[in-house]
Order: sequence, then C-alpha cells, then structure tokens
Amino acid sequence: MDLILWRHAEALEMREVQDDLDRALTPKGERQALRMAEWLNRHLPSSTRVLVSPARRAQQTAAALDRRVKTVPALAPDGSVEGLLHAVRWPDSREPVLVVGHQPTLGLAAAYLLAGQPLGWAVRKGAVWWLRAREREGVRQVVLHAVMAPELA
Repeated sequence: MDLILWRHAEALEMREVQDDLDRALTPKGERQALRMAEWLNRHLPSSTRVLVSPARRAQQTAAALDRRVKTVPALAPDGSVEGLLHAVRWPDSREPVLVVGHQPTLGLAAAYLLAGQPLGWAVRKGAVWWLRAREREGVRQVVLHAVMAPELA
C-alpha cells in the first residue's frame, strides 16, 4: 500500500482568524499547493483515494489537485495517528491513499510507520512524504519512497 502524507500549504496565522478551522492559505500557500499538485498529478495513480481534513487550509490545498476528495473529520488538526491510520485502512488498502492534513499528526504518523514509535518528526508546510508498505520474505516493511518540498516540485 502507498500512503502519501501531504501537509497543507502555508496558511494565515491563528491571530488573523477566530477559528483554527477557518484559516485560509496565504498567496504563497496557494502557489505551494499548485506546485505540489502538479508534481503529485504526474506521479499519483488515477486510483488514488484523496482524504482531506475539514480545515479550510487543507481543503484549499487539496483543491489544487482537481480530483475528487473525501473530507474526513478524523484528519482535523486535533486528530490522532490512530485515527489517520484507521481512515486510510493502513496497511490493507488496495489503492494508494493521499492524506491532506496537519502537523504534528503527519510527522508522528510517518515516524510511527518508519521507526516504530511516534516521534516528533516535522513535515514542512506544503511538503509530501510518500510511504510504501511491502512484504519481503514474510516480513512487512515500510519504505520511504519519496519526500518532496513544494519549492523542488
């Protein structure tokens, strides 16, 4: 299974809005989302499921893909690694899954899957971490397939 973790692009600071879920992308964030969406659309299989946090900044980031998306409350800013893994059906999903979400959950999930414990790894704004579950000699492994920052896409 492929699990692609995409942190929302740069958004307004909390002091600029009343509700965290209402934070919108900045102009720089809009450019980051478009750049990363172009890269993802070149590499993602057409069968990829796209799951998105209900937060406005995540919805705007995902909209740059111009694909069908599903909003998943478990991916909200206060979500957990367990909620994320349940939503994506890790590691048993038959199709690749792209999650558009938030820190610290994305970094914690990447660390848990790659290192076996939820460490405080940081996923940069607008960046993608592409993880792949595979089986080798009867042992399930998780491989870091790609990491891409929006300025490199």
